[in-house]
Amino acid sequence: QVQLAESGGGLVQAGGSLRLSCAASGRTLSSYAVGWARQAPGKAREFVATISRSGTTTWHEPTLKGRFAISRDNAKNTAYLEMNSLQVEDTAVYYCAADATISPATVLAVRELNRWDAWGQGTQVTVYA
Repeated sequence: QVQLAESGGGLVQAGGSLRLSCAASGRTLSSYAVGWARQAPGKAREFVATISRSGTTTWHEPTLKGRFAISRDNAKNTAYLEMNSLQVEDTAVYYCAADATISPATVLAVRELNRWDAWGQGTQVTVYA
């Protein structure tokens, strides 16, 4: 099974940007669809973006589209989440997830947490006013 490690979180002022990375080990990430989810204090974990194995198909939470962008570099075995114009409400622990069975078609719709096979430990993003 693939192991995932997130990095790039931190403390940032509102309006700033961060780029999160999700490094895979143990398996080739190109065999997996990847998603980024976040969990704010006191709230349920929810997906913000997903990307197909090749990177040609992506889904973004509609309210975040335009500020957040998911991408991947399979040669580096890494996926990314670019976050711009950050708001205090974006404060959360951000997790990456991967699954080898999610197809390019279903990556647009599969956002049930238990549908994704592998999860990282998360990286904290804190946005202050």
